[in-house]
Amino acid sequence: MADPRLFRLRVTFRETGRLALLSHLEVARALERSVRRAGLPYAVSQGFSPHMRIAFGAALPVGVGGTSEFFDLFLTDYVAPDKALASLQAASPADLYPTAARYIEPRDPAASVACPVSTYEVELSEAPRALVVPETVTVVRKKKEKTLMVADYLAGSVTQEGARVTFTLVSKPTGSLRADAFVRELVAATVAAGHGVEGLRPTSFLRVEQRETA
Repeated sequence: MADPRLFRLRVTFRETGRLALLSHLEVARALERSVRRAGLPYAVSQGFSPHMRIAFGAALPVGVGGTSEFFDLFLTDYVAPDKALASLQAASPADLYPTAARYIEPRDPAASVACPVSTYEVELSEAPRALVVPETVTVVRKKKEKTLMVADYLAGSVTQEGARVTFTLVSKPTGSLRADAFVRELVAATVAAGHGVEGLRPTSFLRVEQRETA
């Protein structure tokens, strides 16, 4: 339940370089260390094991970076957004760098579900002659294979400009299609159709936007 006595600061940051190779849990711990170094008056949970009141946005697959990631930090005292941002920037590594901060309402949707629409940009090792978008993607969940219909999660079309591929996926309450799984099948289908060379692979993978609606 939201605590109206707390201030909810939403911080946007970029996750790039070597830190894109960390797991979501490792990134979360690194962000918490940055908050502590910044000296912000963060709130803590109640109970036998108090911890920082911080909530993270939708997790990125390991190896995928992001330029518009965010987390919500609950503060016990008001700190001007520009001052809070400056403190976080001074305390953060370059590959996990805050770029914006603003206050939101305590009862706004949780960070993990606030922006279910994500746009990705992928640089391939070379430009394919054309892209073949798979109809389905098979994933393993709870040790069982499940086939997902791409059309249920893909918003709009997949675009190509040279070796750069851009697409948008929508996360739903019933589940989501991981961006890395989609790209794996996209590359495989493109190579199988003879439009790309063997060994075609992503060399850069970024989530460049998160928003509420497609």
